[in-house]
Amino acid sequence: MKHRTLGTGTALLTATAVGALTLAPAALAVEPTTASLSFDCGSFGSGEASLTATQDGTAATITLSTSAIKSPFPLSANSVSSTLTLTRNGSGTTTFTGNANPAIPAGGAVSTGPLNGTVATGDSLEATSLKVVVFGITATCNATSPQNPGPFVF
Repeated sequence: MKHRTLGTGTALLTATAVGALTLAPAALAVEPTTASLSFDCGSFGSGEASLTATQDGTAATITLSTSAIKSPFPLSANSVSSTLTLTRNGSGTTTFTGNANPAIPAGGAVSTGPLNGTVATGDSLEATSLKVVVFGITATCNATSPQNPGPFVF
């Protein structure tokens, strides 16, 4: 009788463990986590940009650094307002915005982020434009190459 009880208990414990694993939410992660592309910022210049994406549930952030815009004078931390526009799933668009940046020396490349946005599972996002505002001066940059190695998939 003890063997039957032990066997039943083990089967119930195994079923409970499998059920818990089945009900556990899947870990969310963006792929790839880094990408690059080229921007043309008109009279402000052109160059490469590096993007780094992270995800926490439906909240996502993108940090961006680009040689396309160089600061003509030193910029203090958190003085750059940025909006990154991305194509969502090949047709719509979404924006990531923020006022975060490290201190940037005169002549230094603009680095901004984290820029904050909202994503849904399966969203595929590819950067198309960047708007940077410093002291009321706006630089608008348009992507001149596809994102490499490809869109961010959340």
